[in-house]
Amino acid sequence: MSFTIRRATPEDRSEWLRMRHGLWPEAPLEYLALDVDAKLAADDKAVFLASNADGQLVAFVEVGLHNYAEGCDTSPVGYIEAWYVDPHVRGQKLGRELIHVAEQWAREKGMTEMASDTWLDNHASIQAHLKMGYEEVDRLVHFVKRL
Repeated sequence: MSFTIRRATPEDRSEWLRMRHGLWPEAPLEYLALDVDAKLAADDKAVFLASNADGQLVAFVEVGLHNYAEGCDTSPVGYIEAWYVDPHVRGQKLGRELIHVAEQWAREKGMTEMASDTWLDNHASIQAHLKMGYEEVDRLVHFVKRL
């Protein structure tokens, strides 16, 4: 299958939100919509979308510049903030292509390192990162106590 990758525009908002909800299904759409306009307008962030041959949006990556990332020696660094591929097109190396585009964006911004994160139990994401050449540098456990 053939895919086209391009920068997101305001017209992509509803489909991008649909995919964001696919990535974070527990989050209300209103919450997921809070930062989309800011991401589109920011110089230190980019959103890349992939469409299939029919023009349907099927994947995205959100990337930004962070002042700090665990395991990095430089500052700022490129950072993969969100990465999603619709289930029906997974396994076709589209996620890999999105990350290559995100990494190229970071290189063009002068970055020499790229970082990312995922949940400890997201084994598919961990494996995808490792296949892309990312190294695990830290694990973190968060705690809370209701009072």
